[in-house]
Amino acid sequence: QVQLVESGGGLVQPGGSLRLSCAVSGFTFMSRTMSWYRQAPGKEREVVATISEPGGSTNYAEAVKGRFAISRDNAKNTVYLQMNSLKPEDTAVYYCNALWGRSGAVFNWGQGTQVTVSS
Repeated sequence: QVQLVESGGGLVQPGGSLRLSCAVSGFTFMSRTMSWYRQAPGKEREVVATISEPGGSTNYAEAVKGRFAISRDNAKNTVYLQMNSLKPEDTAVYYCNALWGRSGAVFNWGQGTQVTVSS
Protein backbone atom coordinates (compact mmCIF):
# COMPACT_ATOMS: atom_id res chain seq x y z
CA GLN A 1 0.00 0.00 0.00
CA VAL A 2 1.42 3.34 -1.06
CA GLN A 3 1.83 5.95 1.64
CA LEU A 4 2.91 9.57 1.22
CA VAL A 5 3.40 11.41 4.51
CA GLU A 6 4.19 15.11 4.29
CA SER A 7 5.45 17.13 7.25
CA GLY A 8 7.27 20.34 8.14
CA GLY A 9 4.67 22.95 7.35
CA GLY A 10 3.64 25.77 9.64
CA LEU A 11 3.17 29.49 10.06
CA VAL A 12 6.11 31.64 9.00
CA GLN A 13 6.65 35.33 8.44
CA PRO A 14 7.37 36.70 4.96
CA GLY A 15 11.03 36.20 4.15
CA GLY A 16 11.28 33.15 6.38
CA SER A 17 12.17 29.56 5.59
CA LEU A 18 10.69 26.11 6.01
CA ARG A 19 11.86 22.62 5.09
CA LEU A 20 9.21 20.14 4.09
CA SER A 21 9.71 16.39 4.17
CA CYS A 22 7.79 13.59 2.49
CA ALA A 23 8.34 10.02 3.62
CA VAL A 24 7.09 7.45 1.15
CA SER A 25 6.54 3.72 1.19
CA GLY A 26 4.86 1.03 -0.87
CA PHE A 27 6.67 1.60 -4.15
CA THR A 28 10.20 1.68 -5.54
CA PHE A 29 11.06 5.25 -4.61
CA MET A 30 14.39 5.50 -6.40
CA SER A 31 12.82 4.59 -9.74
CA ARG A 32 10.31 7.44 -9.65
CA THR A 33 10.53 11.10 -10.57
CA MET A 34 9.13 12.89 -7.55
CA SER A 35 7.40 16.24 -7.32
CA TRP A 36 6.11 18.69 -4.79
CA TYR A 37 2.73 20.21 -5.52
CA ARG A 38 0.69 22.89 -3.81
CA GLN A 39 -2.92 23.94 -3.71
CA ALA A 40 -3.97 27.35 -2.52
CA PRO A 41 -7.58 28.11 -1.52
CA GLY A 42 -9.76 28.42 -4.60
CA LYS A 43 -6.98 27.37 -6.96
CA GLU A 44 -6.01 24.19 -8.74
CA ARG A 45 -3.17 22.05 -7.52
CA GLU A 46 0.09 22.87 -9.28
CA VAL A 47 3.55 21.37 -9.55
CA VAL A 48 6.20 23.53 -7.88
CA ALA A 49 9.31 21.34 -8.03
CA THR A 50 10.44 18.06 -9.57
CA ILE A 51 13.47 15.83 -9.12
CA SER A 52 14.21 12.98 -11.47
CA GLU A 53 15.07 9.45 -10.43
CA PRO A 54 17.36 8.49 -8.79
CA GLY A 55 18.44 12.01 -7.85
CA GLY A 56 19.34 13.81 -11.01
CA SER A 57 17.96 16.90 -12.61
CA THR A 58 15.57 19.32 -10.96
CA ASN A 59 12.90 21.59 -12.35
CA TYR A 60 10.95 24.43 -10.75
CA ALA A 61 7.89 26.49 -11.41
CA GLU A 62 8.77 30.06 -12.36
CA ALA A 63 7.13 31.39 -9.20
CA VAL A 64 9.57 29.55 -6.93
CA LYS A 65 12.79 29.49 -8.96
CA GLY A 66 15.76 30.67 -6.94
CA ARG A 67 13.85 30.34 -3.65
CA PHE A 68 12.90 26.65 -3.38
CA ALA A 69 15.16 23.60 -3.64
CA ILE A 70 14.01 20.00 -4.00
CA SER A 71 16.20 17.09 -2.96
CA ARG A 72 15.83 13.41 -2.22
CA ASP A 73 17.42 10.76 -0.02
CA ASN A 74 16.93 7.42 -1.72
CA ALA A 75 18.24 5.54 1.32
CA LYS A 76 15.49 7.08 3.45
CA ASN A 77 12.74 7.06 0.81
CA THR A 78 12.24 10.74 1.49
CA VAL A 79 11.94 13.84 -0.66
CA TYR A 80 12.50 17.33 0.71
CA LEU A 81 11.56 20.86 -0.22
CA GLN A 82 13.65 23.68 1.19
CA MET A 83 11.67 26.91 0.92
CA ASN A 84 13.44 30.23 1.43
CA SER A 85 12.37 33.85 1.07
CA LEU A 86 8.77 32.81 1.53
CA LYS A 87 6.01 35.09 0.31
CA PRO A 88 2.33 35.31 1.27
CA GLU A 89 1.45 33.89 -2.15
CA ASP A 90 3.29 30.68 -1.19
CA THR A 91 0.50 29.96 1.29
CA ALA A 92 -1.01 26.61 0.35
CA VAL A 93 -1.26 22.97 1.26
CA TYR A 94 1.84 21.20 -0.03
CA TYR A 95 1.83 17.62 -1.26
CA CYS A 96 4.36 15.23 -2.70
CA ASN A 97 3.75 12.51 -5.25
CA ALA A 98 5.38 10.65 -8.10
CA LEU A 99 5.07 12.73 -11.23
CA TRP A 100 2.82 11.52 -14.07
CA GLY A 101 3.32 13.22 -17.38
CA ARG A 102 3.91 16.95 -17.11
CA SER A 103 1.81 17.76 -14.07
CA GLY A 104 -0.16 14.74 -12.99
CA ALA A 105 0.37 12.37 -10.10
CA VAL A 106 0.75 8.61 -10.00
CA PHE A 107 -0.67 7.81 -6.59
CA ASN A 108 -3.53 8.89 -4.36
CA TRP A 109 -2.74 12.03 -2.42
CA GLY A 110 -1.50 12.12 1.15
CA GLN A 111 -2.83 14.54 3.74
CA GLY A 112 -0.46 17.32 2.73
CA THR A 113 1.13 19.88 5.01
CA GLN A 114 -0.17 23.43 5.44
CA VAL A 115 2.21 26.32 4.83
CA THR A 116 0.99 29.75 5.86
CA VAL A 117 3.10 32.83 5.17
CA SER A 118 1.81 35.80 7.08
CA SER A 119 2.98 38.59 9.32
